[in-house]
Amino acid sequence: MTAERYNARVAEPRWQAVWDERDIFATRNDDPRPKYYVLEMFPYPSGRIHMGHVRNYTMGDVVARYKRARGFKVLHPMGWDAFGMPAENAAMANKVHPREWTYANIATMKAQLKSMGLSLDWDREVATCDPSYYKHQQRMFLDFVKAGLVERKQSKVNWDPVDQTVLANEQVIDGRGWRSGALVEQRELVQWFFKITKFSEELLTALDGLDRWPEKVRLMQKNWIGRSEGMHVRFALDPATTPAGETELEIFTTRHDTLFGAKFMGLSPDHPLARAAAEKNPALAAFIAEAKRIGTAQEAIDKAEKLGFDTGIRAIHPFDPTWKLPVYVANFVLMEYGTGAIFGCPAHDQRDLDFVNKYGLGNTPVVCPEGQDPATFTITDQAYVGDGRMINSAFLDGMTIPEAQEEVAKRLERETRGNSAVGRRETMYRLRDWGISRQRYWGCPIPIIHCPSCGVVPVPIADLPVTLPDDIAFDRPGNPLDRHPTWKHVACPQCGGKATRETDTMDTFVDSSWYFARFTDPWKTDAPTDRAAVDSWLPVDQYIGGIEHAILHLLYSRFFTRAMKATGHAGLDEPFAGLFTQGMVVHETYRKPDGTFAAPSEVAIVGMGDARTATLIGTDVPIEIGPIEKMSKSKRNTVDPDEIIGSYGADTARWFMLSDSPPERDVIWTEEGAQGAARFVQRLWRLVGDAEAVAAKGDLPRPAMFGEASVALRKAAHLALSRVSDDIEKLRFNRCVAHIYELANAFQASLGAAGDDPPADYRWAVREATAILIQLFHPMMPHLAEECWSALGHTGLVCEAGWPEVEPDLLVEDTVTLPVQINGKKRGDVTVPRTAGKAEVEAAVLALDAVQKALGGAAPKKVIVVPHRIVNVVA
Repeated sequence: MTAERYNARVAEPRWQAVWDERDIFATRNDDPRPKYYVLEMFPYPSGRIHMGHVRNYTMGDVVARYKRARGFKVLHPMGWDAFGMPAENAAMANKVHPREWTYANIATMKAQLKSMGLSLDWDREVATCDPSYYKHQQRMFLDFVKAGLVERKQSKVNWDPVDQTVLANEQVIDGRGWRSGALVEQRELVQWFFKITKFSEELLTALDGLDRWPEKVRLMQKNWIGRSEGMHVRFALDPATTPAGETELEIFTTRHDTLFGAKFMGLSPDHPLARAAAEKNPALAAFIAEAKRIGTAQEAIDKAEKLGFDTGIRAIHPFDPTWKLPVYVANFVLMEYGTGAIFGCPAHDQRDLDFVNKYGLGNTPVVCPEGQDPATFTITDQAYVGDGRMINSAFLDGMTIPEAQEEVAKRLERETRGNSAVGRRETMYRLRDWGISRQRYWGCPIPIIHCPSCGVVPVPIADLPVTLPDDIAFDRPGNPLDRHPTWKHVACPQCGGKATRETDTMDTFVDSSWYFARFTDPWKTDAPTDRAAVDSWLPVDQYIGGIEHAILHLLYSRFFTRAMKATGHAGLDEPFAGLFTQGMVVHETYRKPDGTFAAPSEVAIVGMGDARTATLIGTDVPIEIGPIEKMSKSKRNTVDPDEIIGSYGADTARWFMLSDSPPERDVIWTEEGAQGAARFVQRLWRLVGDAEAVAAKGDLPRPAMFGEASVALRKAAHLALSRVSDDIEKLRFNRCVAHIYELANAFQASLGAAGDDPPADYRWAVREATAILIQLFHPMMPHLAEECWSALGHTGLVCEAGWPEVEPDLLVEDTVTLPVQINGKKRGDVTVPRTAGKAEVEAAVLALDAVQKALGGAAPKKVIVVPHRIVNVVA
């Protein structure tokens, strides 16, 4: 090795070119080796990659390179989640077509990802905005329609009156549209839905089998699906109090044991009874209109003040015809859950308690904790939701909660009104069908035609894809497809009469709910998937992405795979066998005196620890060093990967992303950390150079015997090999980094003690240890590894080399270190041969200075030796 310093700027582009020229990372579907599919969640082409991308894709690349070396055919593809509102916003702001903006960003980000040295199969690249992709999405939509998995129905939505589009719950911030700032309205619109609720129970129970998913993600999905076992109860209404003589109100409850604690009935503002009452009560109508401004998000509803309006309607308790309950319209009751009506038991539900305390309705405890006196047990500001015995509940008193629920259920099932039981048991789910309609241009067109004569007509398969028109205008808010002069007008495929296209496009979550299946054969033109390929490659063995996608993206993908199975496009249920959610990349924030933020590249910092101070570079303007937060454009605490790669090289960025903290936790980006990683790159280069000068040539046969120095070096190398292999399998990348540091230290010390003319066995051991070291850091720093591998004289590429095999005998330690206690207190350690007998251990212990001092020349009363564990001397 002639160069004293490793030059990443020269080496990295050179090796990337070699990999590209040889198409090293392209994967053949007919490769007979066992498969391994590793996938990172594909990015939205927003313009540039950020350090979060660097961390995410580096983790996946480590796994991909390692599995290739272990003899797997590895699928490691990349694509672009390319539809969505940001492109339309850019079109409006910059007067550029969304397609032009999107593909320019894809080109930029692809070049950046390539500069990272990722072992991606770019031959399989897809972009969801390409007609060759969404053609098949439209085909699956039509197949889902045939299978009864799609429904068109009236639905309550968040409507932005300025942007004139439906907003997802996450896009409503404090009751206003995230982009326009307008007060959001709730509207009833006809929307397209995927019937995900058809799989509610299956999606829930299957989570128990996803044992390679984080428990927190499985719990989040379980809560989102929200299985509840309870009862429908029909409350009679006093018809004299109802707007049109209505006679009953049906509710769903999971706590029918608490019926004797009821203080009110609550209606959703959208409940038919509430709407009927509002027609005759302007004040109630105004209250309902105000309640609807909260939006449809559960979180927003939970955070809002609990408000109600007494309708004057009265409900009759099912166990006491003289007991009448006031019926309120309440802003916290959802029409989408249960029946849109509840009974309120404030003593045992915090939400209900807050409500009755506001309106002075009182509460009656009906569950008393064990050990409490029922006569004195009261509720004031904190509801009791724990276990206990029933009180104040007539025939239920003294029962446990399960006993009371069973007794109530039996009685209500026996009691009838009209031809039906007053109560019936049912399992309910919080999960709602997936509304996929979006009033925007830059999305996958829904392949439906509306005919005045024939109704809703699917676009014929032969006419797919329904492509987006190019000549659109964003000169005013709303969906330009809806006002396009020609695109929306079409002949009906059935009768030939004048008809119009569906102008809503699909939610972008649809695009990302099956891309992993398309990657298995993206060249397929006549169907969304090749069944042999998709069933061979799926499920994804290791999926990697942020925790922010723990619910919707993963849940929708799980539904989509089941829907694809039902329509013949796949043969399995679960898309992802293993899931890993990495932490974020975070950085300090820097605030100027005027309150605006400065970027890290604009700030000069001096001092250490709490004594650090900062100024704006080139000035004496003081900068306040703020808290460490997620990198964001708004806080300007981002670090440009291009700058890091340009300054230090991609391998340095990759190494630092893996080394600083466990991968599931946040990593704090610091300049000092990047510099430390860069120094270690140079140290490894020098170490390999020093080893190359000592190492035997490649054709030297393995020695029959190894000396002490050789054995020690080989043990260090094979121990590191064993540990790194194990930790890559478990995605503990920071521990892999630590093991490589340990091996580098041991290797350097060994070379330093070897002398000028080491024996042949040691030279062989050095060559072996050098190869192992390079192969261990290859998945993390592939360019440096290729450069070192080449310098050692290997003719092939390290990325094509097989993973070295551990020699188990080298993992066995010859000695063991035992703690030594004197009268039960530790006083030292003793190192003895692992095969030492009791007498040999005793002799070594009694020779210790601490033991001799404690004995003072006397013989010990007893020496207790626990083999390979501990020694206790009784003085």
